[in-house]
Amino acid sequence: VDTPRCVPGADALILQQLAACGLHSDAPVIYQSERHAHYQTALDSLVAKGLAYPCGCTRKDIEVTQNTFRHHAAVYPGTCRSGLQGKPARAWRLNVQAVIDHCRLATPCSWHDERLGAQTQDVALEVGDFVLFRADGLWAYQLAVVIDDAFQGITHVVRGADLADNTPRQMLLQQALGLPTPVYMHTPLVLGADGDKLSKQNGAQALDLNHPLATLNTAAAMLGLPAFEGTCEQALAYWAGLAVWGR
Repeated sequence: VDTPRCVPGADALILQQLAACGLHSDAPVIYQSERHAHYQTALDSLVAKGLAYPCGCTRKDIEVTQNTFRHHAAVYPGTCRSGLQGKPARAWRLNVQAVIDHCRLATPCSWHDERLGAQTQDVALEVGDFVLFRADGLWAYQLAVVIDDAFQGITHVVRGADLADNTPRQMLLQQALGLPTPVYMHTPLVLGADGDKLSKQNGAQALDLNHPLATLNTAAAMLGLPAFEGTCEQALAYWAGLAVWGR
């Protein structure tokens, strides 16, 4: 469970909401706050291979070097790739080009998404050397999710389309750390009136857990799945078996 910026007790609430809709973990729940040693081991491995380096840049330092657009982070220009130049280390970054060279990977990165189809991204040009350990002392999502997916033996990842462009970064980390790459599928998003992903900030309503099957059917409709009558568990099993989900 990854809720580093949520209020205390948010993890338990999320698990309760999932359980009310018939979604139960088939293994003990993993909390990223308890897995620092595993992430540190992975970072140490990357550093030892010359694939990660410390960075002293602030976000402002990076943004002043280029124009940025709404919802698009500035591409890191590699300022600290050859040294901190007297600045204190704030974060750790993956040296993307070094990983590509070390693992003899093709560029741009190409992969197949089970819903979106063929995808490509030139990580070095479109993202740059991305953060592994953040300046605020938290582990970056990219590193944590790669380590945890491998630890749990995850073979298929189904998540929102807003995370699709994270996939090539995670694939690079998997290659650099010698970890398997899951099959990815990115689902459509529910959008608010402003065109952004629906959330509390733009008027999203709380889940109606008094009628969990109706809630699941509403979500299914957004995914293009047919309605189902029965128990939540039966509905989930039915939808999971549909050919639309691919392998």
